[in-house]
Amino acid sequence: MGAPLAILNTENKKGLALISAPLGYVIAMLAVPLAAILLISFWTQDFQTFDTTPTLNNYREAVTDPLYRELLFRSIRIAGLVTLVTVLLAFPIAYFISFHVAPSRKSLWLFLITIPFWTSYLIRVFLWKVILGFNGVLNSGLQTVGIIDEPLTFILYNANAVVITLAHAFAPFAILPIFVALEKIDRSLLEASQDLGESKLSTFFRVTLPLAMPGVVAAVLIVFIPTIGDYVTPRLVGGPDGLMIANMIQVQFLRLNNAPMGATLAVIAMLSVSLIALLFVALNRRYLRGSR
Repeated sequence: MGAPLAILNTENKKGLALISAPLGYVIAMLAVPLAAILLISFWTQDFQTFDTTPTLNNYREAVTDPLYRELLFRSIRIAGLVTLVTVLLAFPIAYFISFHVAPSRKSLWLFLITIPFWTSYLIRVFLWKVILGFNGVLNSGLQTVGIIDEPLTFILYNANAVVITLAHAFAPFAILPIFVALEKIDRSLLEASQDLGESKLSTFFRVTLPLAMPGVVAAVLIVFIPTIGDYVTPRLVGGPDGLMIANMIQVQFLRLNNAPMGATLAVIAMLSVSLIALLFVALNRRYLRGSR
């Protein structure tokens, strides 16, 4: 009896030794900064002087101030719309590659999808600024072919430009997990469904889509979570109507010397994202149970 316990203890020690380094890294680089942000959110600051007396005034102001509420709700709306557009456009691409591209060419297609990552994120944002500008590529092209008489003004320096730019930036992040989920689907299940009298459309909604939902869920979370915290794109192409909560957090930290309020807004944004993500996962589980 003692020998198996000794072996088990030795294996546990080896396991702890293996995970100790990455666990320590995660704690140092993720848990500690998050804890620091949470702690600072209960402080107050007067220029360079911190008052460490715990207070809820920052949260009270963040909840009651209409500006902060509007920025948060706008950020959620923009992030949700970006996620919806990105996933809806990514799914057909992933489906085409998985079901209609020869196995020998799938790697090439995936390689082409990753090409946007070869350039800087800032360069891609500036390129969209050039494309969507008042005298940009899109307006000039539409005017040349006679579709419009004067440049469109609703595609730059507003929320629409932010959605377009972010949807392009995060498209590969949505395509790849959906493609992986579609590749795992047993094709014989689709053949069996059609043999039992189901149409191709019905087979898609009753077999393909439910089996691909893990990839869709991953794509939604991968796109939604970082999008709501983006501040570069809203600053460059969003204009006053396209600014998001991350822009206000940046202002609080770097311009107003009010780190506690910036930390408070960051905590509220993180909690909002967590609640929305958990709600989405719960609804997805209910959908999968109903489809069985």
